[in-house]
Amino acid sequence: MPTNSVAQVHGKTMIARRIPSILPDLTFEEALEITKIHSIAGTLKQDIPIITTRPFCAPHHTISGVSLVGGGAVPKPGEISLAHYGVLFLDELPEFNQHTLEVLRGPLEDGIVTISRVNGSFTYPCKFMFVSSMNPCPCGYYGSTDKECTCTPQAISKYIGKISGPLLDRIDIQIEVNSVKYQKLESEENSETSEEIKKRVNKARNIQLERYKQENIYSNSSLTPKLISKYCKLDEDSKKMLQIAFEKMGLSARAYGRILKVARTIADLENSISIKKTHIAEAIQYRSLDKKYWKN
Repeated sequence: MPTNSVAQVHGKTMIARRIPSILPDLTFEEALEITKIHSIAGTLKQDIPIITTRPFCAPHHTISGVSLVGGGAVPKPGEISLAHYGVLFLDELPEFNQHTLEVLRGPLEDGIVTISRVNGSFTYPCKFMFVSSMNPCPCGYYGSTDKECTCTPQAISKYIGKISGPLLDRIDIQIEVNSVKYQKLESEENSETSEEIKKRVNKARNIQLERYKQENIYSNSSLTPKLISKYCKLDEDSKKMLQIAFEKMGLSARAYGRILKVARTIADLENSISIKKTHIAEAIQYRSLDKKYWKN
């Protein structure tokens, strides 16, 4: 499944905390890896011999770089490794130290973190879903139709400028969430449950496990550039759409690959063997938020 996402405006924290409830079931191998990491870190509870649920880590914005990625005199796994095969949620992203955020770039790309010390180097896995949330400005109402923003253009620019372009480029899905209206809260309309959503997600994951059983990977998010060429083939219309988006939006090569992986996942959720034009269009749409708020 896609690995990284960011939500903006209201209701974002509530949404993020419910993501683990719709993630695919852990394989036995994944559960073993998670358990080993937590055992090394000293966070494994004595009454739990093996961790069978996906981790959810939500460190406070005052966390140091060492606590986030791991380290110390006797190097221990940090939050990104404790979130291995689960979710790392950073609420109010601009409130985090900018240097702390930048150290995420390598682990997000490589899925591992290496800590070097005089007595040797230690490498820990950290294949996590990176989820973050933020407001569009310090007061939280920039672009809102409900309340007027009180921030100056300089304050808005400084606020969102704390998130660098290279970090944004590693975020696959960017979604703007509007505030919930009272009528919606009072509505008795039945919503889709997490259990129902998870069934679809598990079905898509099983499709991916079967597809990649000879490749030693579990999901679309692990596709390398070579494997993207093999498993994310497009028809001419889809290629043309992606080319136009690439040129108009000024996308990077990294963004190009990530759009294809997201489109492949959307197709899997619809049980579609091939990636269609509509799947590419939806994946491209998820890359538009940074162009709205980060214009340069």
